Amino acid sequence: MESFSLLLQGLSTALEPMILLYALVGVTLGTAVGVLPGIGPALTVALLLPVTYGLDPAGSLIMFAGIYYGGMYGGSTTSILLNTPGESASIVTAIEGNRMARAGRGGPALATAAIGSFVAGLIATLLLAFLAPQVVKLALMLGPREYFALMVLAFVTVSATFGDSTLRGLTSLFIGLALACVGIDGLTGAARLTYGVPQLMDGIETTTLAVALFAIGEALAVAATLQPPDGMHKVKGSVRMTGEDWRRSWKAWLRGTFIGFPIGSMPAGGADVASFLSYAAERKLTKHPEEFGNGAIEGVAGPEAANNAAAAGTLVPLLTLGLPTTATAAIMLAGFQQFGLQPGPLLFVMNAELVWGLIASLLIANVMLVVLNLPLIGLWIKLLSIPRPWLYGGILLFATLGTIGVNPSPVELGMLILFGVMGYGMRLYGYPVAPVVVGLILGPMAEQQLRRALAIAQGDWGTLISTPVSAVLLGISAVFLLVPMLMRLRGRGSVLSQVAGDAD
Repeated sequence: MESFSLLLQGLSTALEPMILLYALVGVTLGTAVGVLPGIGPALTVALLLPVTYGLDPAGSLIMFAGIYYGGMYGGSTTSILLNTPGESASIVTAIEGNRMARAGRGGPALATAAIGSFVAGLIATLLLAFLAPQVVKLALMLGPREYFALMVLAFVTVSATFGDSTLRGLTSLFIGLALACVGIDGLTGAARLTYGVPQLMDGIETTTLAVALFAIGEALAVAATLQPPDGMHKVKGSVRMTGEDWRRSWKAWLRGTFIGFPIGSMPAGGADVASFLSYAAERKLTKHPEEFGNGAIEGVAGPEAANNAAAAGTLVPLLTLGLPTTATAAIMLAGFQQFGLQPGPLLFVMNAELVWGLIASLLIANVMLVVLNLPLIGLWIKLLSIPRPWLYGGILLFATLGTIGVNPSPVELGMLILFGVMGYGMRLYGYPVAPVVVGLILGPMAEQQLRRALAIAQGDWGTLISTPVSAVLLGISAVFLLVPMLMRLRGRGSVLSQVAGDAD
């Protein structure tokens, strides 16, 4: 009941006229940018992060939440019509959705994706509202050792999950941790890695790094490997779903929601895992197996619902523990920090009105998005006709102007270009960029908690595993780190043995 009353208070905040306007602008911008080909939610949020800088914290974060949900919605349009997923979580939507579009059923595919996203977002946001306070109560019982172990778990899971190689993920993480050391040491007051540049005394701006790695790096990578698109499949007929479409979709929406939310809440989960599991479940439970691979509507409804439910699920560890488990969540954490706010249990105590207003605004954003998406599908489709050179040229211009507008400095511009080129190089050689942002954001927090724990224990490193919670968390981290390596080694061993057997 307490959560319900807090949510009602949050709704009263979220229904204020200016807050509604911020939410509407956020969902419109998020959908408009997210619908563009090759641009996923992480890039959308990074690109629009500077837009929210000049607003008050409540309006900015609510607009930010609208951008986040709008970017998630927009990705399904390109997957269905262009067979161009903006991120890995949209790959499954493209499998069946693009087949439906080729068969002239692009309208129902877009409709089931939009309505499924609405249903999943609504249920998942309610689950977030009722689950978050329970997680906060547990988090308030944790000390420096447990928090450091949580940070290590976040480091390992993000590094092991992103990319094809755990070693490359860890390398990206350590780049972020090295960048986090730049600036004034909070304990001793000494300047670290500033090389006499006064602008580096305050450290590396998370906004600059995020925009450079995601927006500039992606634009350079696309420019270097620009391929002509396959062509867009026009939406023929009405976008309305038939009675049969509704009967086949509603169960898939619910299954996708309850698959996606818990997986999104896990440290090693994510929308891509949830969407693939949902697709596998729908393929197993369907009464029309012959349609899978040829445009089954359940194959769009379930994964798209799971995708959006997982997106809401990632807000559970982000808001309650301050742990980003996805690239988009890492950039959202940067959005909080630009206003001096640190997500975690104290955020619910010190800024309760802001947090509950944010959660309530997610409900409103979902309603706005389904109202925007269905009638304005024609408008979003017209955006897909923008030539890619113009599109990515605009991204470069917008990212540069946004960053310089926040912090007008030649040094900041130089870092934006430097990190953008670094982002391109990382993509070129297969290094994931998300762990760099996570390392920069969580590095100082992990260092602070480690120092506190060691100070309390008078330098005894054994204190890090002296409580059951910290020991279990570090043990889970070791499992997440070692199991992918062992699996890859086992796969290589089986391949080598097969090659040796062929040679014999």
